[in-house]
Amino acid sequence: MKKNKVVVLGGSGFIGREIVTSLVNNNVNVIVGCRDPRKARFLEKIEGSGSVSIIQTDVTNRGDIKKVIQQADAIVSLVGILFESRNNTFDAVQANAPGIISEEAKKAGVKKLVHISALGADRFSLSKYASSKAMGEELLLKNFPQATILRPSIVFGKDDNFFNKFSRMATFSPFLPLIGGGRTLFQPVYVKDVSRAVLRVLGTTETNGKLYELGGPSIYSFKELIDLTMQISKKPRLLWNLPFWLADLQARCMEILPNPMLTCDQLELLKCDNIVSKEALTLSDLGISATDCKLILPTYL
Repeated sequence: MKKNKVVVLGGSGFIGREIVTSLVNNNVNVIVGCRDPRKARFLEKIEGSGSVSIIQTDVTNRGDIKKVIQQADAIVSLVGILFESRNNTFDAVQANAPGIISEEAKKAGVKKLVHISALGADRFSLSKYASSKAMGEELLLKNFPQATILRPSIVFGKDDNFFNKFSRMATFSPFLPLIGGGRTLFQPVYVKDVSRAVLRVLGTTETNGKLYELGGPSIYSFKELIDLTMQISKKPRLLWNLPFWLADLQARCMEILPNPMLTCDQLELLKCDNIVSKEALTLSDLGISATDCKLILPTYL
């Protein structure tokens, strides 16, 4: 890959920092656009043949987007939130912001746009997270048809928000909840595989206008993932079968917290399997061999 200028929106998050690191190690000058530059200063310490600079960016603000993408060769968009707050809604961040980004990218003559969405994105989903993700994809492709969309399943790796969450819960709780009986299926994908996918997409035009679903080599039920977490972290706990109706009551109480462990919208997501569809383009179509979570979890749990 030539030494280009790549803008990474949302580069200070779990997936973003891995992508930024990979880009810097591949001789790319990276501009990280994020809401709070103070929380992203650690990225400037990444060593490699490329470089990192940070610009304060509100992805819902058109003026900020215009400023950060000036002279960019490519954009990697990781805009997204796990739950809504007064200042950040699913509609603003996940539905409308991709439209602003893609429109300004087209005006600026950006050559490549990679958008990280989510497996399960569905305009007709009862989950606002999933429906807003799908609406964001639609607006993105309307303005920038040659964009590439990557839809990962739950992403694992050091500092992830799934396995680490349940490992922490097992530290202080005598039991762990199996929401809906733990039957929901997942296909966890390694964060480094997601990063490799982004680099492959940036390095070719063959992926333009295509959508890829990113999952690992194995499908697990929610219960199997909890069992795996307990086994590897050596924290055996009792499992509590938590029906959806009771989990909904708990989620309604948790939603008043600034950083809720569970929301009603997340509960809605748990009612649907989160696995790669049979007809989808996948990591293998990008020449990437997916990594099983069983191989990586022992390195950080």
